[in-house]
Amino acid sequence: MSRLILFNKPYGVLSQFTDRGSDGARATLSDHIKVPYVYPAGRLDRDSEGLLLLTDDGKLQARITEPKFKMPKTYLVQIEGDIDDAALRQLHNGVLLKDGLTLPAEAEHIDEPQLWPRNPPVRFRKSVPDCWIKLTISEGRNRQVRRMTAAVGFPTLRLVRWSIGDWTVEGLAPGEWRKIQV
Repeated sequence: MSRLILFNKPYGVLSQFTDRGSDGARATLSDHIKVPYVYPAGRLDRDSEGLLLLTDDGKLQARITEPKFKMPKTYLVQIEGDIDDAALRQLHNGVLLKDGLTLPAEAEHIDEPQLWPRNPPVRFRKSVPDCWIKLTISEGRNRQVRRMTAAVGFPTLRLVRWSIGDWTVEGLAPGEWRKIQV
């Protein structure tokens, strides 16, 4: 049996167990998870939140992270501005980034989700509206969601990975994790 850990990675935590930075003072997975021999299946940027999967099974790790398996990843994204149908169509059809055209994504405008507060909070500006979208992609380029929303004219303010495949962060507070057998 393989072990799989579903972790709700808080904002500001690195997706690794040690900080290789100059002072080593940034928060890491080791501040939250004390389970030996598990490793992240993919990454989630320090300034992003939500579901991070960890496993002790190399084959499962590859199935989760390898683009050829096209495991869907769903994000709840707060963006600057009020997104329009044209921008949603662009996201749906694929967006041209510096490293090529993205695969088509599922993209829809959603009501503000009921999430935990972010620490620190997203900067609020009265004069600039914001809204939320749900974006599902099946590839995992570096900072892809942020680059996609910026490319269609709506920069990302907050990024929460909600699910990977059938696994979800639902019911987990930031910093909490749950172990399941697969």
